[in-house]
Amino acid sequence: MKILSINPGSTSTKVALYEDEKQVFVYTVEHERDELRKFEKVYDQLSMRTELVKSMLEENNIDISALDAIVARGGLLPPVKSGAYAVSPEMLDQLEHRPNNHHASNLGAGIAYNLAKGYDHIKTLIYDPVTVDEMLPVSRITGFADVNRVARAHNLNMRSCALKLAKEQNKDYKDMTYVVAHMGGGITLTLHDHGRISDMISDDDGPFSPERAGMIPGFYLVDKIFNEGHTKKSIMEALQRKGGFLSHFNTSDIRTVVENAKGGDEKAQLVIEAMCLAISKCIAQLAVSAYGKVDNIILTGGIAYSEYITDIIKKRISFIAPVVIYPGENEMDSLAQGALRVLKGEEIMREFVPVF
Repeated sequence: MKILSINPGSTSTKVALYEDEKQVFVYTVEHERDELRKFEKVYDQLSMRTELVKSMLEENNIDISALDAIVARGGLLPPVKSGAYAVSPEMLDQLEHRPNNHHASNLGAGIAYNLAKGYDHIKTLIYDPVTVDEMLPVSRITGFADVNRVARAHNLNMRSCALKLAKEQNKDYKDMTYVVAHMGGGITLTLHDHGRISDMISDDDGPFSPERAGMIPGFYLVDKIFNEGHTKKSIMEALQRKGGFLSHFNTSDIRTVVENAKGGDEKAQLVIEAMCLAISKCIAQLAVSAYGKVDNIILTGGIAYSEYITDIIKKRISFIAPVVIYPGENEMDSLAQGALRVLKGEEIMREFVPVF
């Protein structure tokens, strides 16, 4: 089975070709920032990005007509269930005119759709977007009647890790309960309870990370907004791009901070320990949602490459369940594996229903 995976980022579009599960080609199409500034909205970049990907495929002698599927990173759709969704005109209309937010990932489905035009045999799909929302009603309630918790997480990599572990254990994913922590520029966690992502912790109500502030005491946050004269844009930028390690050390390079900690820097040691404690508390929180009946805890994402950090977390959480580490984000592989399951008939492609 020949599968093309597409992952649009803010300044690049990553493309990879697979034969079944084996990656045989990967290429990143870079987009100049000056070129991108010409577009008023992110979605206006669709034709430009599509043509650049087409040119790259032609230059590398990749025949689109030989593909069985094109799978793209899912954009910021309204809440959906986990798994595969067929790319449709209704989905593209939603992503262009009524997305939950504007982000480069919204372009993935459109690029896949444009590449597959004229080839009816090619399945076009997205898989496990960040807006997968299968939370139980009890997990949504907050202290404000008009505010519910919203599911936003690194679902593509986390669910792929959970499926991978179940397969390695010769188990059915739907029979298992896993807590998965994705640790990268942002940190999110999910509870996979018998095939359903029944609870989660997003990067705004969980641990701080290299760039994210994470959960901030509410009263202090209100004071900060009003005392410092913040706008919505400036406080969101502070929470998402100027918090965490960047606030403490003026760098978001976690490798530098870890090396400093290993070298005896007490502040670096303390802040890393604090982040690991926050991650561990969130893992325990999700374990409580499953009444403590957790089969495994999975640590993934780029930060999981650091044994210094994973060892600290393991010491705190191993009493809950055995810990498995799958470092990296693995988004391209995860997309291809999802498409392959669809092609093999192991999963169905859902039909997206637009929200107006």
